[in-house]
Amino acid sequence: MSVTTLFFDLDGTVSNNFQGISRCLNFALEQLGLRQLTDLEVLPFVGPPFRESLPRAFPGIDTEAALKLYRERYATSGWLENSLYDGMAHAISTLHSQGFAIALCTSKPRVFAERIIEHFDLAPYFKGVHGPELDGKFDRKTELLAHLVEHYKVAPENALMIGDRDKDVEAALHVGAHSLGVLWGFGSRKELLEAGAKHIVDRPDELVHTIASIA
Repeated sequence: MSVTTLFFDLDGTVSNNFQGISRCLNFALEQLGLRQLTDLEVLPFVGPPFRESLPRAFPGIDTEAALKLYRERYATSGWLENSLYDGMAHAISTLHSQGFAIALCTSKPRVFAERIIEHFDLAPYFKGVHGPELDGKFDRKTELLAHLVEHYKVAPENALMIGDRDKDVEAALHVGAHSLGVLWGFGSRKELLEAGAKHIVDRPDELVHTIASIA
């Protein structure tokens, strides 16, 4: 059976929001009297939910207070400190025209993900934009993708998860879907391979023909 439904990650896959994430995270840490992070130290926070990553990096941190502060800045300016990866709009529009059902499956809160997809004029190509709720529901990408496979009534073998981090690959394996790792984001080839990725692409202009070969 062929792949019919594509689930795209957002940060590190469709757009590069590193600057916004980094500035908002450091704003929250500063307000809580904690040390600032370098760009290299911020990288592990891009992708996994903050409710998991913050307590690991800052034992004893008031995670909910940090999230509140982060979102205060993110809601006003952080989400705009963002750029679409070259070639992504063309790839997504082409895949849409080829008849694939496309949806967003991100660890970024849904309310912000919707805003970003609209901002980049990509909404017409997506059947839905999905991410965690602000209360933490669907924080884990495994749970979110499992929900979406059921929501879209797609057999796992007909679904493909596209993303730059191990969490994307792990979510695909968890539900029995295909995975496609991308290298222009925040993960590495080693990270993706160790997570179990069978397909990896270097550039957005490789997406269409690679997905065709999987489908």
